[in-house]
Amino acid sequence: MERSLPPYEPLAEGVDMEGLPRSTVVSVEAAAAPPPATHLAWSLCTALYANACCLGFMALVFSVKSRDRKVLGDYSGALSYGSTAKYLNITALVINVFLVTLFIALLATGTIAMANFFNHQQGHHTFQGPT
Repeated sequence: MERSLPPYEPLAEGVDMEGLPRSTVVSVEAAAAPPPATHLAWSLCTALYANACCLGFMALVFSVKSRDRKVLGDYSGALSYGSTAKYLNITALVINVFLVTLFIALLATGTIAMANFFNHQQGHHTFQGPT
């Protein structure tokens, strides 16, 4: 793609280069801000695998709303919905980590308690032997 050069005017006769300013103006377009994140994939995984208190489903709803706003060009609305989806995903993740940790702790303590119970029961029985 060829860009046309700006028109240059020749110097008038009798004008020296020393008398002219030596500056160049370059116009640069501002970089476009990246579109806001919708967190749709994260919300989908949270809804399918870690849906504590339906937070994953709510995150998915807000992610879809954020994507719709982004498609319409409403970046502030998309940013707001995307941020809400992100915080719902984080909350669901924290709750699920807590629940898994609690489940593992309860399973471990229950296994230890049952092992102690069976060891205690076998210690009180005396072997009668064949009669």
